[in-house]
Amino acid sequence: MATIQRFEDLICWQKARELTREVYKEFKSCKDYGFTDQIQRASVSVLSNIAEGFERGTKAEFLNYLYIAKGSAGEVRAQLYVALDVGYLHMEKFKHLSALAADCSRLIQSFAEKVKTGMGAGTQFKKLEKEDPMKEILRNKEPELFKRFYPKG
Repeated sequence: MATIQRFEDLICWQKARELTREVYKEFKSCKDYGFTDQIQRASVSVLSNIAEGFERGTKAEFLNYLYIAKGSAGEVRAQLYVALDVGYLHMEKFKHLSALAADCSRLIQSFAEKVKTGMGAGTQFKKLEKEDPMKEILRNKEPELFKRFYPKG
């Protein structure tokens, strides 16, 4: 399995982006600005924390941010109940958005478990292979000797 290089490639981030887009679309004309602000900020927090944790570069920080993102997905679900109860959402839209938020939580949890068991300390601690300093010297000063020691090089 290849190492993921960008947070945009994470399925949990992609689902969080979809959730955020849907939340913004659904509540763009809601006149309850305090509520709208709260649910939008919570949805943005899901994808933002996944991204921030990924970019931090350590396993411990990444896991911490994943769990913060998962908590924000729970907050979105709670806010959706409020929206349903006060009449901002119809049941079908509530079910759709709630399922998206639950999918985010499930994907984040699953991914966090993979990170816990499958990743080293993180990219900040990744050992980089160092180039042999003699290689360049031989290549420039002694090309024939270079070919003998580095036939593929």
